[in-house]
Amino acid sequence: MHRYTATVEWQRGEAAFTDNRYSRAHEWRFDGGVTVAASSSPQVVRLPLSVENAVDPEEALVASASSCHMLWFLSLAARDGLVVDSYSDDAFGIVDRNGAGKTAFTRIILRPRIAFSGDNMPGEVELASLHHRAHDACLIANSLTADVVVERE
Repeated sequence: MHRYTATVEWQRGEAAFTDNRYSRAHEWRFDGGVTVAASSSPQVVRLPLSVENAVDPEEALVASASSCHMLWFLSLAARDGLVVDSYSDDAFGIVDRNGAGKTAFTRIILRPRIAFSGDNMPGEVELASLHHRAHDACLIANSLTADVVVERE
């Protein structure tokens, strides 16, 4: 068993609070010393009550799914003797009503662009297998009820 931690901290400041017009700005602190400015999404709570240039939980979930997939992909590619020079993913999540009628992520789309070098270049079948194996190994994907889909060019 592994345990992961984060500290989330918010302060009311001078806002009245009960009128629901308080700032949603807060911080995420992680054990390595990194602090991230966070907020509700401006798509959920209008500006200025949200902070547009902060990370929101929805973005963080999409980034977590993408990052987990990438890290497993890189590990498996190295294990298979492939040399990956770069990996970039313009991932996005779709929020809609799920089968129970609740608002939820219903799909996360990963759109990785990967550059390889060396003599051992993967073909389409090997590349599809790498993505499938990375998806199967990813803790985040295994924890979500939304579909996590890889779209390749």
